[in-house]
Amino acid sequence: MTLALRNLALSLTAICSACLMPNEPARAQSSLETDISSHLISVTSDFTGTELLLFGAIKYDEEDLGQGQGDVLVVVRGPEKDIVVRRKDRVAGIWINTDAVEFSRVPSFYAIASNRPIEEIAPADLLSRLRLGPSRLRFRANEPANVSLPFEEAIVRQKSLEDLYSDQAAAVYFLGDTLFRTTIAIPANVPVGDYIAEFYLFKDGELMSAQSSPLFIKKSGLGRTIFDFAHDYPALYGIAAIIVALFAGWLASAVFRKD
Repeated sequence: MTLALRNLALSLTAICSACLMPNEPARAQSSLETDISSHLISVTSDFTGTELLLFGAIKYDEEDLGQGQGDVLVVVRGPEKDIVVRRKDRVAGIWINTDAVEFSRVPSFYAIASNRPIEEIAPADLLSRLRLGPSRLRFRANEPANVSLPFEEAIVRQKSLEDLYSDQAAAVYFLGDTLFRTTIAIPANVPVGDYIAEFYLFKDGELMSAQSSPLFIKKSGLGRTIFDFAHDYPALYGIAAIIVALFAGWLASAVFRKD
Protein backbone atom coordinates (compact mmCIF):
# COMPACT_ATOMS: atom_id res chain seq x y z
CA MET A 1 0.00 0.00 0.00
CA THR A 2 1.38 3.39 -0.97
CA LEU A 3 2.07 6.13 1.57
CA ALA A 4 -0.88 8.19 0.31
CA LEU A 5 -3.36 5.31 0.45
CA ARG A 6 -2.17 4.15 3.87
CA ASN A 7 -2.51 7.59 5.41
CA LEU A 8 -5.87 8.17 3.73
CA ALA A 9 -7.15 4.86 5.11
CA LEU A 10 -5.88 5.81 8.56
CA SER A 11 -7.64 9.14 8.34
CA LEU A 12 -10.94 7.59 7.27
CA THR A 13 -10.74 5.06 10.11
CA ALA A 14 -10.16 7.82 12.63
CA ILE A 15 -13.06 9.86 11.24
CA CYS A 16 -15.42 6.92 11.53
CA SER A 17 -14.36 6.08 15.08
CA ALA A 18 -14.31 9.68 16.24
CA CYS A 19 -17.45 11.03 14.63
CA LEU A 20 -19.98 8.20 14.46
CA MET A 21 -21.56 7.04 17.70
CA PRO A 22 -23.23 3.60 17.99
CA ASN A 23 -26.97 3.48 17.19
CA GLU A 24 -26.92 7.06 15.86
CA PRO A 25 -27.53 7.85 12.18
CA ALA A 26 -24.66 9.41 10.28
CA ARG A 27 -24.99 13.06 9.34
CA ALA A 28 -23.19 15.18 6.80
CA GLN A 29 -19.79 16.29 8.01
CA SER A 30 -17.97 19.54 7.53
CA SER A 31 -15.33 18.99 4.88
CA LEU A 32 -12.23 20.46 3.27
CA GLU A 33 -11.35 21.66 -0.21
CA THR A 34 -7.55 21.86 -0.45
CA ASP A 35 -4.61 22.25 -2.81
CA ILE A 36 -0.90 23.09 -2.86
CA SER A 37 1.01 25.69 -4.88
CA SER A 38 3.01 23.09 -6.80
CA HIS A 39 2.92 19.32 -7.06
CA LEU A 40 6.48 19.17 -8.38
CA ILE A 41 9.59 20.71 -6.86
CA SER A 42 12.69 20.49 -9.06
CA VAL A 43 16.04 20.22 -7.30
CA THR A 44 18.88 21.64 -9.39
CA SER A 45 22.58 21.93 -8.59
CA ASP A 46 22.04 25.44 -7.18
CA PHE A 47 18.88 24.58 -5.19
CA THR A 48 18.88 26.47 -1.87
CA GLY A 49 15.45 25.48 -0.63
CA THR A 50 11.98 26.84 -1.23
CA GLU A 51 8.60 27.32 0.39
CA LEU A 52 5.50 25.32 -0.38
CA LEU A 53 2.15 27.09 -0.10
CA LEU A 54 -0.75 24.96 1.14
CA PHE A 55 -4.25 26.38 1.20
CA GLY A 56 -7.92 25.51 1.26
CA ALA A 57 -11.43 26.21 2.44
CA ILE A 58 -13.68 24.67 5.07
CA LYS A 59 -17.16 23.70 3.94
CA TYR A 60 -19.24 23.70 7.12
CA ASP A 61 -22.43 21.67 7.24
CA GLU A 62 -25.64 23.27 8.51
CA GLU A 63 -25.17 21.99 12.07
CA ASP A 64 -21.61 23.31 12.40
CA LEU A 65 -22.23 26.60 10.59
CA GLY A 66 -22.04 29.48 13.04
CA GLN A 67 -20.86 27.23 15.88
CA GLY A 68 -17.31 28.53 15.96
CA GLN A 69 -14.25 28.02 13.82
CA GLY A 70 -12.66 24.61 13.35
CA ASP A 71 -8.97 23.79 13.63
CA VAL A 72 -6.74 22.90 10.70
CA LEU A 73 -3.55 20.84 10.71
CA VAL A 74 -1.36 20.50 7.63
CA VAL A 75 1.34 17.84 7.25
CA VAL A 76 3.96 17.24 4.58
CA ARG A 77 5.77 13.92 4.85
CA GLY A 78 7.87 11.41 2.89
CA PRO A 79 9.69 9.49 1.52
CA GLU A 80 10.01 6.54 3.91
CA LYS A 81 13.39 4.88 4.39
CA ASP A 82 14.92 2.05 6.42
CA ILE A 83 17.73 3.22 8.69
CA VAL A 84 20.05 1.86 11.37
CA VAL A 85 20.78 3.95 14.47
CA ARG A 86 23.90 3.15 16.47
CA ARG A 87 24.92 4.30 19.90
CA LYS A 88 28.51 5.12 20.71
CA ASP A 89 29.91 4.38 24.16
CA ARG A 90 33.35 4.94 25.58
CA VAL A 91 35.10 1.64 26.20
CA ALA A 92 38.64 1.65 27.60
CA GLY A 93 39.00 5.29 26.59
CA ILE A 94 37.89 4.66 22.99
CA TRP A 95 34.54 5.65 21.50
CA ILE A 96 33.06 2.66 19.67
CA ASN A 97 29.67 1.64 18.32
CA THR A 98 27.85 -0.59 20.78
CA ASP A 99 24.08 -1.04 20.50
CA ALA A 100 22.20 -0.65 17.22
CA VAL A 101 18.52 -0.65 16.29
CA GLU A 102 17.08 -1.03 12.80
CA PHE A 103 14.01 1.01 11.88
CA SER A 104 11.75 0.73 8.85
CA ARG A 105 9.42 3.24 7.20
CA VAL A 106 11.07 6.29 8.74
CA PRO A 107 9.90 9.50 7.02
CA SER A 108 12.90 11.32 5.57
CA PHE A 109 10.96 14.57 5.94
CA TYR A 110 8.10 15.53 8.25
CA ALA A 111 6.64 19.00 8.75
CA ILE A 112 3.41 19.92 10.50
CA ALA A 113 1.69 23.29 10.81
CA SER A 114 -1.46 24.17 12.76
CA ASN A 115 -3.51 27.22 13.66
CA ARG A 116 -2.74 26.68 17.37
CA PRO A 117 -0.75 24.16 19.44
CA ILE A 118 -1.94 20.71 18.45
CA GLU A 119 -2.23 19.64 22.09
CA GLU A 120 -5.10 22.12 22.35
CA ILE A 121 -6.81 20.82 19.21
CA ALA A 122 -7.44 17.13 19.87
CA PRO A 123 -6.97 14.46 22.57
CA ALA A 124 -3.52 12.92 22.84
CA ASP A 125 -4.74 9.43 21.91
CA LEU A 126 -6.27 10.66 18.64
CA LEU A 127 -3.14 12.65 17.77
CA SER A 128 -1.02 9.57 18.46
CA ARG A 129 -3.29 7.38 16.33
CA LEU A 130 -2.91 9.78 13.41
CA ARG A 131 0.82 10.26 14.14
CA LEU A 132 0.44 14.02 14.15
CA GLY A 133 3.61 15.70 15.37
CA PRO A 134 7.25 14.56 15.24
CA SER A 135 7.12 13.28 18.83
CA ARG A 136 4.17 11.04 17.92
CA LEU A 137 5.80 9.31 14.98
CA ARG A 138 6.31 5.64 15.70
CA PHE A 139 8.73 3.62 13.61
CA ARG A 140 8.86 -0.13 13.17
CA ALA A 141 11.93 -1.46 14.97
CA ASN A 142 13.68 -4.80 15.32
CA GLU A 143 13.77 -4.33 19.11
CA PRO A 144 10.99 -3.95 21.72
CA ALA A 145 9.73 -0.45 22.50
CA ASN A 146 11.59 -0.16 25.80
CA VAL A 147 14.86 -0.68 23.91
CA SER A 148 14.11 1.20 20.69
CA LEU A 149 12.46 4.33 22.17
CA PRO A 150 15.73 6.20 22.99
CA PHE A 151 17.00 5.49 19.46
CA GLU A 152 13.68 6.65 18.01
CA GLU A 153 13.91 9.90 19.96
CA ALA A 154 17.46 10.34 18.65
CA ILE A 155 16.16 10.13 15.06
CA VAL A 156 13.63 12.89 15.72
CA ARG A 157 16.26 15.10 17.41
CA GLN A 158 18.78 14.68 14.62
CA LYS A 159 16.30 15.30 11.82
CA SER A 160 14.99 18.36 13.66
CA LEU A 161 18.55 19.72 13.80
CA GLU A 162 18.82 19.12 10.04
CA ASP A 163 15.54 21.02 9.45
CA LEU A 164 13.96 17.84 8.10
CA TYR A 165 11.44 17.57 10.96
CA SER A 166 9.48 20.60 12.17
CA ASP A 167 6.40 21.50 14.20
CA GLN A 168 4.93 24.97 13.65
CA ALA A 169 2.11 26.05 15.93
CA ALA A 170 0.08 29.15 15.01
CA ALA A 171 1.35 28.83 11.41
CA VAL A 172 -1.99 28.16 9.70
CA TYR A 173 -3.70 31.49 9.04
CA PHE A 174 -7.41 31.95 8.48
CA LEU A 175 -8.72 34.47 5.96
CA GLY A 176 -12.23 34.98 7.23
CA ASP A 177 -14.13 32.04 8.68
CA THR A 178 -13.44 29.45 6.01
CA LEU A 179 -10.31 30.17 3.94
CA PHE A 180 -6.89 29.19 5.31
CA ARG A 181 -3.27 29.07 4.18
CA THR A 182 0.17 28.11 5.46
CA THR A 183 3.69 27.64 4.13
CA ILE A 184 6.10 24.78 4.74
CA ALA A 185 9.83 25.39 4.36
CA ILE A 186 11.53 22.88 2.05
CA PRO A 187 15.25 22.94 2.95
CA ALA A 188 18.14 22.58 0.53
CA ASN A 189 18.99 19.13 1.92
CA VAL A 190 15.50 17.72 1.33
CA PRO A 191 15.60 14.13 0.02
CA VAL A 192 14.14 13.54 -3.42
CA GLY A 193 11.18 11.22 -3.75
CA ASP A 194 7.41 10.96 -3.44
CA TYR A 195 5.72 13.04 -0.75
CA ILE A 196 2.19 13.59 0.48
CA ALA A 197 0.51 16.72 1.80
CA GLU A 198 -2.22 16.01 4.33
CA PHE A 199 -4.95 18.33 5.60
CA TYR A 200 -6.97 17.63 8.76
CA LEU A 201 -10.05 19.45 10.02
CA PHE A 202 -10.89 19.19 13.72
CA LYS A 203 -13.90 20.57 15.57
CA ASP A 204 -14.30 20.37 19.34
CA GLY A 205 -11.53 17.78 19.55
CA GLU A 206 -13.01 15.52 16.87
CA LEU A 207 -11.63 14.78 13.42
CA MET A 208 -14.22 15.97 10.91
CA SER A 209 -12.43 15.64 7.58
CA ALA A 210 -9.10 14.70 6.00
CA GLN A 211 -7.70 15.34 2.54
CA SER A 212 -4.39 14.45 0.89
CA SER A 213 -2.50 15.65 -2.16
CA PRO A 214 0.61 14.19 -3.85
CA LEU A 215 3.90 16.06 -4.00
CA PHE A 216 7.00 15.07 -5.95
CA ILE A 217 10.51 16.34 -5.32
CA LYS A 218 12.81 15.41 -8.18
CA LYS A 219 16.31 16.24 -9.32
CA SER A 220 16.56 18.05 -12.65
CA GLY A 221 19.24 19.18 -15.08
CA LEU A 222 22.76 17.76 -14.91
CA GLY A 223 22.23 16.72 -11.30
CA ARG A 224 19.29 14.54 -12.38
CA THR A 225 21.36 12.91 -15.11
CA ILE A 226 24.20 12.08 -12.73
CA PHE A 227 21.77 10.91 -10.03
CA ASP A 228 19.95 8.56 -12.41
CA PHE A 229 23.21 7.21 -13.83
CA ALA A 230 24.60 6.53 -10.34
CA HIS A 231 21.46 4.62 -9.33
CA ASP A 232 20.90 2.76 -12.60
CA TYR A 233 24.56 1.86 -13.23
CA PRO A 234 26.38 1.97 -9.87
CA ALA A 235 29.39 -0.04 -11.06
CA LEU A 236 29.97 2.16 -14.11
CA TYR A 237 29.44 5.26 -11.99
CA GLY A 238 32.11 4.07 -9.56
CA ILE A 239 34.58 3.42 -12.38
CA ALA A 240 33.84 6.81 -13.94
CA ALA A 241 34.33 8.54 -10.59
CA ILE A 242 37.75 6.87 -10.17
CA ILE A 243 38.80 7.88 -13.70
CA VAL A 244 37.71 11.48 -13.13
CA ALA A 245 39.58 11.59 -9.81
CA LEU A 246 42.76 10.21 -11.41
CA PHE A 247 42.53 12.67 -14.29
CA ALA A 248 41.96 15.58 -11.90
CA GLY A 249 45.00 14.53 -9.88
CA TRP A 250 47.17 14.24 -12.99
CA LEU A 251 45.95 17.62 -14.30
CA ALA A 252 46.68 19.34 -10.99
CA SER A 253 50.13 17.76 -10.93
CA ALA A 254 50.82 18.92 -14.48
CA VAL A 255 49.69 22.48 -13.80
CA PHE A 256 51.74 22.94 -10.66
CA ARG A 257 54.77 20.91 -11.73
CA LYS A 258 57.95 22.88 -11.44
CA ASP A 259 60.52 22.72 -14.18
